[in-house]
Amino acid sequence: MRAFGFLSFGHYGSGRGPGDPDARQALHDAVEIAQGADEIGVNGAYFRVHHFARQAASPVPLLATIAARTQRIEVGTGVIDMR
Repeated sequence: MRAFGFLSFGHYGSGRGPGDPDARQALHDAVEIAQGADEIGVNGAYFRVHHFARQAASPVPLLATIAARTQRIEVGTGVIDMR
């Protein structure tokens, strides 16, 4: 296999209860997952854009953070909802 990547999946919560991550935790988790993927040789990390979810409405800062903290992984958006 020459290339292997992932599209983000996850729980987009409001941070109001146990197990319901707030925006900060969701973004922190995304960066950690991408760093781990880079370390094991995954080639790509792609993130969905959800305009009505605070933590996923603007992917560019997240992608920039991941690019700054990884060595080899390609980052990008997987789905942009154009409603």
